[in-house]
Amino acid sequence: MIVAFSVTPLGVGEDVGEYVADAVRVVRESGLPNRTDAMFTSVEGEWDEVMDVVRRAVAAVEARAPRVSVVLKADIRPGVENGLTSKVETVERHLAQDAG
Repeated sequence: MIVAFSVTPLGVGEDVGEYVADAVRVVRESGLPNRTDAMFTSVEGEWDEVMDVVRRAVAAVEARAPRVSVVLKADIRPGVENGLTSKVETVERHLAQDAG
């Protein structure tokens, strides 16, 4: 499964990068495949391990912020591995065919 999520601290002002970094640090230290972009962090693995990482990432932000907002989207597809990479590669392959 792949989970894309964002954790936003509320009540800490406009500059939230250091709080978000706390959450991303938890994800990266988990050892699970992950990717961070400007809007979401995606993490791939089994349900229990991914949701544990999300819970710990939220807790890291919650430890320093009075309120936390979480947005989460999950792609639950048993048997699929390396989805973070393979899904993007499939799209890129189709785009390359269009260019050729």
